[in-house]
Amino acid sequence: MCGVCGCGEGLNHSHEHDHDHQHGDVHEHHHVRAHSHSQHHHHHEHNHSHGPAHAHAPGLTPARMVQIEQDILSANNRYAGDNRRYFGERGILALNLVSSPGSGKTTLLTETVLRLKDQIAMAVIEGDQQTARDADRIRATGVPAVQINTGKGCHLDAHRVGHALESLNLPEKSLLFIENVGNLVCPSAFDLGEAHKVVILSVTEGEDKPIKYPDMFHAADLMILNKTDLLPHLDFDVAQCIRYAKQVNPKIRVLQLSAKTGEGMDNWLQWLRAELALQGIGYA
Repeated sequence: MCGVCGCGEGLNHSHEHDHDHQHGDVHEHHHVRAHSHSQHHHHHEHNHSHGPAHAHAPGLTPARMVQIEQDILSANNRYAGDNRRYFGERGILALNLVSSPGSGKTTLLTETVLRLKDQIAMAVIEGDQQTARDADRIRATGVPAVQINTGKGCHLDAHRVGHALESLNLPEKSLLFIENVGNLVCPSAFDLGEAHKVVILSVTEGEDKPIKYPDMFHAADLMILNKTDLLPHLDFDVAQCIRYAKQVNPKIRVLQLSAKTGEGMDNWLQWLRAELALQGIGYA
């Protein structure tokens, strides 16, 4: 369950436990039952408070909600730091691909690995609530993939990604794609140790997504505008979409492509090769 946005079903409890993994660290999990105002109306009396991101939990004060969120993100950031050191020591380029459901993210991934797999060592960590369908599509290309099912959760966290790395055994100078759960809200808050967040937006979603979900577009370094082959059939203002994205994040770069037809893919592949080359620079 996500303690930041309060989505999903959870139990009204908190607990702590320790366990070891390759990072040799200790972490805590806190779970807080929360629900959205849009899910139902309630007229009975109980103590509840509004915490971060408008989540509320019976019996919890706003200060306690804020503390829980801070604890969760602090623990996540420690694991993200471990992941980042792992990537840095091996010259691995790790990209966190984020989008809403249906953006064409998995199609973009499969077309990308098919074009690069004979040139660059690659692997994919797949995040979905249920099923291994996306990981199966990646494995069919011959590239290794690890599936993480988040259940009621709405995002990947750095701890789970760290465990997935143990089974991938990535060689140096690899390219690692982390396909996050389809969600333009919570994944923006969780650092996975990646070099870049790449947000994929399809032209079927509406050009105002960047200003409706600004946290994600502010956190991303690159926006891929996908499914451009459909533009002749849609009322989608590309220039306005890019203006909105840069309004939220003036430094964001934008690539337009169609993973289905291949139009614009060369620019994406060139960006990947350039970023991978930068991972090998030994900065002081």
